[in-house]
Amino acid sequence: TKRSFMRALDDAADGIAQTFREQRNFRIQVGVGVAAVLLGALLNFNSMRWAVLALTIGSVLTAELMNTALERAVDAAAPGQSEIAQAAKHAGAGAVLAASIAALLVGVWLYGGALAER
Repeated sequence: TKRSFMRALDDAADGIAQTFREQRNFRIQVGVGVAAVLLGALLNFNSMRWAVLALTIGSVLTAELMNTALERAVDAAAPGQSEIAQAAKHAGAGAVLAASIAALLVGVWLYGGALAER
């Protein structure tokens, strides 16, 4: 059966809300994102910096949501301990780490540049 677009949006919002409620790291990343936006406002970011910041925050939050989905799928498919399941979970966590390190580097460039222009 076909789902309506609104139902798909509702399901997606539910997934984000559930992840926010259940995953401490996601809540931390949202908080860091909010702080980054507030600092960008304080430094009067131009439109290019806002676009880069939005994409950077979005990439980290997307990576965490995908990692959470991967962990849940692996837990459902392989409830016991297995090396393959553990490797999949570690790879998902590695993706979040890679996105976070990239975001840190982007932040240094964004905020460093904004401060240098003051």
